[in-house]
Amino acid sequence: MRRKFWPRSLAARTALALLIGIAVVQTAGLAIHALDRMDVQRAGQAKDLTERVVGVYRTVVLTPVAQRDALLAGFGHGQDLSAEMSRGPPVGDLTEMPAPLQRIYHIHANDVPLGSSHSHWRNLLLYGSPEDHRVLFAFHLPDGHWLHVSALPGPDRSDHGLFFMVTFLAMTTVAGGVSLWTIRRLVAPVRALAAAAEALGRDVNAAPLPEGGPTEVAKAAAAFNQMAARIRRFVADRTELLTAIGHDLRTPITRLKLRAEFMEDDEQRTKMLADLEELETMVSATLAFGRDARSTEPVVQLDLAELLRTVLDEAGDNRPEVADRLGYEGPQHLTLRARALNLKRALTNLVTNAVNYGGSAQIQLHEPAGGMVRIEVTDTGPGIPPGELDRVFEPFHRGDQSRNKETGGVGLGLPIARNILRAHGGDVVLSNQPGGGVKATVTLPI
Repeated sequence: MRRKFWPRSLAARTALALLIGIAVVQTAGLAIHALDRMDVQRAGQAKDLTERVVGVYRTVVLTPVAQRDALLAGFGHGQDLSAEMSRGPPVGDLTEMPAPLQRIYHIHANDVPLGSSHSHWRNLLLYGSPEDHRVLFAFHLPDGHWLHVSALPGPDRSDHGLFFMVTFLAMTTVAGGVSLWTIRRLVAPVRALAAAAEALGRDVNAAPLPEGGPTEVAKAAAAFNQMAARIRRFVADRTELLTAIGHDLRTPITRLKLRAEFMEDDEQRTKMLADLEELETMVSATLAFGRDARSTEPVVQLDLAELLRTVLDEAGDNRPEVADRLGYEGPQHLTLRARALNLKRALTNLVTNAVNYGGSAQIQLHEPAGGMVRIEVTDTGPGIPPGELDRVFEPFHRGDQSRNKETGGVGLGLPIARNILRAHGGDVVLSNQPGGGVKATVTLPI
């Protein structure tokens, strides 16, 4: 459950944590403020109520004993205030008011001028009625009688709930907006670094990261650019070395061919020329591999469906005996941006590999999904051992250990295809089909 609802991105996680923290802090602060306002309001209500009740007490004290009952009988107090005389303190199921609240009422009672020197807060007993929230004042009069005044505090004149919600939403919205804006600014360099790393994986000559912004961001960008420069130097040195060796081998191979022609033994001459021919094929493939690694072909808009049909037509022209086992399935047109010659070479290598080892090639082009387009090249051959599915992409590795010229080249076709596709931001993987044969699945960004 936690993994389901917990965001995956750094920005979302940071924003969620900040918003939760802001909401908790705002709730606590506003709750404290609301409670404080409620205390102030209760104190004000207690003062107003005490002034009214003590006014009744003062009137009764200043009235002769014989006239008090008549006074109270004709005294209109309303539903929130009632008074009566008694010979003793209140009796019955009454709850004494808590001491803190009693203290508030006593303080306010002493602040009211009573007009009599016999009154004091010690003559006042306070009770609270939990049923209707009324307050019962019991005054012990100087003559020994008791005055009971029942009063109801005034209603809450402020809407704390509405005030709380409006304030909470306003403060949280402002704080959340500022937090989200700040998080986006902080996470932007991380996104730029991820995009640059992805671009470097597609093209080793991708543009460097700008080294501006805060000190930490500038240092990270500089370190990334230095790493990219080292990778470019490493790839360039390896490619130059491979190409130079392949180029320098051509001259001695040509000399050996000429010398082999002067051999008197026909059988040995034929074998030697065949070996030299195979060695020259390997050198040519090596040079082609180096050229592909250093390719600077521009990216153009092309029709992928038309390109796939062209590759199949050329494969059928080169191998007429399998032309009826070549087929295409998919949309008639699908446009993407790519390096046309490089992409054609990669697809040609995959189709050629399917024809040479599987005796057929069926291409299925799928509609784009999730920003990627998928191409499947299948054959009906014997398949590839599971342990070899990844190794066949290693340079000069061949599934056919016999090195039979009729079934393939020197083991650079698949590595070249994968390098080209990865340089386009895609990839290729091989898998065995349940009914036999191999399926090469190509993915390319649309």
